[in-house]
Amino acid sequence: MKPAIRQFIYLMRLMAIRFLIVDDSAVFRASLRTALEEHADWKVCGEAANGVESVKQNRLLTPHVIIMDMSMPYVTGIEAACEILREFPKVPILLVTLYLTRQLESEAGKRGIRATVSKTAMHHLVGKIETILRDGEFAASQTGESHSSG
Repeated sequence: MKPAIRQFIYLMRLMAIRFLIVDDSAVFRASLRTALEEHADWKVCGEAANGVESVKQNRLLTPHVIIMDMSMPYVTGIEAACEILREFPKVPILLVTLYLTRQLESEAGKRGIRATVSKTAMHHLVGKIETILRDGEFAASQTGESHSSG
C-alpha cells in the first residue's frame, strides 16, 4: 500500500468519515443514513435529491465519500459523478442502482466511480465502502449475482 494511502487511512480513523447521500427517494436516503450512522466513526454530512444538487452539496460540504443513485431527475448519477470528479478527482463515489449490469459497472469504473452496488444487494454496501476507503480502487460487484446485459 502506498504511503500516501496509509497516511490518508490513518487520518480518516482520527475523525469521522463524512458521507453525502444522493438519491431522489427521501425514504431511501433516510434508510441509508440510519445504516451508515450505525458506525461510530461514520457521519452523513448532507443529502441531495438529484445530481445537480449533489454537485452543489459536494462543493459546500466536501464529504469524504459520496453514495450516488444512478437514476435521478435532471442528470444521471454517472453524469453528476463526472462533473464532481472533474473538480474533485479524488473523492470516492459509490454508485447504487436498481438495474446493475456488467456494462454499467464497466462504464462507472471508466468514469472514475470507485464502486457499484445493486439496491437489491445493499448488504454489500459496508464492505464496498470499507474497500474504497482502504484501497482507493474500483470495487465492482462481486456478489455472484447474474447481471442482464443492457
